[in-house]
Parts: sequence; C-alpha cells; structure tokens
Amino acid sequence: MSTELLWCEDCGKSLQGDCKLHGPLIRVKDRVIPSRARLTLPHYLTLRLLEMRAGNHQVLGVFAKKPIQKRTQFGPYVGNLSLNASQCQDGKLVFQVLKDGKRYFLNAPDEEFGNWMMFVQPARNEKEQTLVAHQYQGEVFFTTVKNIDPHTELKFWYAAEYLKFMEISTVVIKEESDLCVSPPPLATLQS
Repeated sequence: MSTELLWCEDCGKSLQGDCKLHGPLIRVKDRVIPSRARLTLPHYLTLRLLEMRAGNHQVLGVFAKKPIQKRTQFGPYVGNLSLNASQCQDGKLVFQVLKDGKRYFLNAPDEEFGNWMMFVQPARNEKEQTLVAHQYQGEVFFTTVKNIDPHTELKFWYAAEYLKFMEISTVVIKEESDLCVSPPPLATLQS
C-alpha cells in the first residue's frame, strides 16, 4: 500500500492524484484554533506582536484592555517542572520553585502546554515594571505593583525574596538614567 495514492470510492481503487473519471476530492481542512496558552488569556488582556525574529518566530507581549487594580494576582504560571536546569535551556525564561522540599526549575515548554503568563516579558527598568513574580505554595504568581491603564504592557520582575531564593544577583545597567535589570541568564540558574 502506497501512502502517495488517493482512494476513489466510486472506482474502488487507489489512484495517482485526482480521479480522472469522478474528479477531484472536495478537501476540508480543520479549523485553526488558538493554542492552550492563548485560550487561557483573561478577557481583559490581549496579546500584541512586539517583534519578529529569525524563522518567523513571533515575540508577543501581554497588554491590558481595561484598567487593572494594584494588588491583582495572576497565576499560577503553568509549565514543566524539572530537577535539572539543563532540560529547560530552550531560550525561554525559567523560574525556580520549592515543592515538597525540593528545588525545581519551571519553564513554559510551548503554547500547547503553558498558559498565557508565558507571554509576559521581563521589565527592563523599574518604570516599566507592572508585575512582581513571586513564589507561593510551590507555584509562581504575578501580582500587579501599581494600577495599570488600558493599552499598557504587563511586564514583570522578581520579588526581592524570590531573587534570593533563586540565588540570582541582578544585573544593573544604566540606560537613559533608569536603573535597568535583565533576566537572569540560564547559566546562572545551573550553578
């Protein structure tokens, strides 16, 4: 049996291409549905394209569609837990959590298994930070640090105690008189 042949039920045989006697098949494709991560996005948030990278890779950000109050908590962050940081090295942000007395690495593998929180970008400075990432009962949550206006991008940075837990020292950069921090490199997480 060849996988390169089409079946014609009217002729009762497999054919190379469309049937010359009965014509082409009417092909119906599946409807495209959003990924799990996109489906979990709360109704008052939206995704926007931030940039296109090589290989048609989209970098998305999460934006408010309506005002969001300070102290609003989102989560938990959904991803894969691993005891080994090297299993998480796919260029995506990795969090650490303490669960059942063990330190795990948490990352969002892809849109089919993660939730919308995987699209939230890290803040580059205090001014653009709208969320703080923190651990609670072995899971990671984001909580707003100020009131957020519509059309504002949600960006996070780590709570001070969470940074200590992850044993990360922040990188400080001066940029246009703002104090900037960058996400911890994965190499730091492996130590």
